[in-house]
Amino acid sequence: MTAGAAADRSPANTLPAELTTYVGRRAEILEVRRLLGAASVITLTGPGGVGKTRLALRVAAASRSTFPDGVVFVALADLHEPALLMNTVASRLGLENRSVMSAIDVIVDHVRNRRMLLVLDNCEHMVEPCARFVEALVTACPGLVVLTTSRQSLGVAGERVLPLPPLSVPDTGAAPTGLDQYDAVRLFVDRATAIVPAFTITEDNVTDVVTLCRRLEGHPLAIELAAARLRALSVRQVTERLDEQLTVLTGGSRSGPGRHETLRAMVDWSYDLCTEPERLLWGRASVFSGSFDLDAAEQVCSGDGLDRDAVLDVLDGLLDKSILLREEDDGLARYRMLETMRQYGEDRLRSSGDLLRMRRRHRDWCFAMTSRFESEWIGPDQVAWIDRLRREHPNLRVALDFCAGDPAEAAVALRTVLSFKEYWIIRGLTEGRMWLSRLVAAAPDDAPGRGHAQWIAAFLALVQGDIPAFEASLGDAAGVAERTDDDRIRAYVYHVRAYQALIGDQMSEAMELFGIAKDMFRQLGDQGGELWSTYNYGLALSLGGELAAGRRVLWDCVDTLVSNGEVFWRSWTLWSVGAAEYLRGDIDEARKACKEVLLLQRRVHDRVIVAFAMTVIAGCAAHSDRPREAAQLLGGAATVWRSLGASPNNYAAFVEPIRKDTELVAGQLGFDEAAREFMVGAAWPTEDAVAYALGEKRAGNGATVGRTDSPLTKRETEIAGLVAEGLTNRQIAVKLSIAPRTAETHVEHILTKLGFTNRAQIAAWVVESRRS
Repeated sequence: MTAGAAADRSPANTLPAELTTYVGRRAEILEVRRLLGAASVITLTGPGGVGKTRLALRVAAASRSTFPDGVVFVALADLHEPALLMNTVASRLGLENRSVMSAIDVIVDHVRNRRMLLVLDNCEHMVEPCARFVEALVTACPGLVVLTTSRQSLGVAGERVLPLPPLSVPDTGAAPTGLDQYDAVRLFVDRATAIVPAFTITEDNVTDVVTLCRRLEGHPLAIELAAARLRALSVRQVTERLDEQLTVLTGGSRSGPGRHETLRAMVDWSYDLCTEPERLLWGRASVFSGSFDLDAAEQVCSGDGLDRDAVLDVLDGLLDKSILLREEDDGLARYRMLETMRQYGEDRLRSSGDLLRMRRRHRDWCFAMTSRFESEWIGPDQVAWIDRLRREHPNLRVALDFCAGDPAEAAVALRTVLSFKEYWIIRGLTEGRMWLSRLVAAAPDDAPGRGHAQWIAAFLALVQGDIPAFEASLGDAAGVAERTDDDRIRAYVYHVRAYQALIGDQMSEAMELFGIAKDMFRQLGDQGGELWSTYNYGLALSLGGELAAGRRVLWDCVDTLVSNGEVFWRSWTLWSVGAAEYLRGDIDEARKACKEVLLLQRRVHDRVIVAFAMTVIAGCAAHSDRPREAAQLLGGAATVWRSLGASPNNYAAFVEPIRKDTELVAGQLGFDEAAREFMVGAAWPTEDAVAYALGEKRAGNGATVGRTDSPLTKRETEIAGLVAEGLTNRQIAVKLSIAPRTAETHVEHILTKLGFTNRAQIAAWVVESRRS
């Protein structure tokens, strides 16, 4: 059958860690939390860098107990295509649209009866799409609350707008004692001690600190940039040089520049203090979307004044100046900019006339990566490559968007689409179709790659049940194959036609077409295509009445995939074994194969095959005199199917067997009892349903035991223990030989992941964890 989209690995209740320790804003936090109980839409407004995102994250983390069905954070700053808004939100909710339903209907179906908080961060560049989306959601979902951040309000009915003011600043002439009541001073001291651990406010520098905070109008980002200057300057020197910057910026007028000017002055000053290589890297790195790693920076940004061997040191310099932020993903260091800093760098790059060249270099880097993805797809690094493309998804989007804007660039992109066809099968059908459609529309009719783009689009449309689009795209692909006499395109056209027959339970046609395709792929040396067609050929043989021959084909295919270290197609091949045995053969073998599938999917996280495998395992339980287990597994599988906007009944071969299984279970338990057990399974999170299917976690009545895994990494667990011992961030840094800022960030990550607001809660959590 068909492969499908993987769930985003971030579960609904996981919030991204705040980038730095959150300081102040107590009144605003309380007000937003009050509004969460009084309004369905709350928008935090304010200029860039004022702290909207951090406040939203802090409120969301502190409000999780109020929203039992989840708190979901969706970052939109890196999303530049409004058509992907709902798809992005669905992905964060763990949903994927495999049907002709609209994305909004899939989301509403999931959220309608839930009490949830949805945070949409950085909406200002797509206010109208966000407004339409939010209005539709809250109208249909009475238990949903939406918290948005934007430089302007959405303008939807019932929206409560909270303008985020600057941080409070003291009056001129304030004494050192009592200054900690002002958030601007607290933030400055917090950041200053991260740079100069011995920094304190004294009688000698209090006037300079107060003057600086007042001059910066309490703007958080400006204060952080100013604190970064303390590595080389005193507070007085920072204040004096800031005055010089403001004088230049305001044309000599010193009569109260606004907050926009103070932030611009700090960013300009930060840029002026950068070395020429740092300026080059700042501007060039602005072409990345989301985050990037050292290897990417070296490949895209080096040359023409920036030596490749020097990139690491230059990155370090930008980190020191708070231009770049460092984060980790599965132990890999990555770098990103706040949107304000990225836009500034892009403006500098544009004014230098180098923006187009750098966007092309970024595009070339992305497509070189997808080319390697293709060459190493059938191999032991497959899962690592899937994870890498997930990390680089924002960059891939930007590269595709750049190409879709120009016919010549679209032609370049079309030449690469075959290299990462599996990624769209894993990542998302709707988005893949959108990009393919845009590229085909933009490129010349005779652009190389058009035929491959069209058969891929046809396959994705077929899986979603959009038959008109499927026929149109596949017809175009077949036409290209004939005009250019391209056997590879022709083979894939046969392959996709065979899929249509397989889904429709037309097994004779499926056997014939898959047989032609696999033989053509073998002659062409396309190993991936051959394996893809071969296991489906084995399934078609098995379901078409030739079970023994089908078994041989399937197990030969499994052996080949195992020997290559492959995981994704092996999962589908094993599921095909399970489906064939369940429908035509040995129930125990079917269960065994599908359990192996579920174990493999803990590495790939493809919910489509999880749904298929659980459906088969439920059927096996029904035919093994375990009706209660079958009912619960059918419920668990139904929930996964619903999150996909699909059903196993979309596949004709399953319609009658599932009906018989349901009747068998209802007959053994009684309709009411079967329905109750079905609802028990339907309420499980996917992870618990999978664990139950594998026989790993059971309570006395057969229900799964809730997860007890700590959300903390090994390093965070270690640091939580040190917090419980009473160590300060600085003491933790010394003990672990890490930077104070790193210790500070780890503690903040711990607070966010656990939904806590102070260190005492961490200590109590550690004590309780050790007891259990």
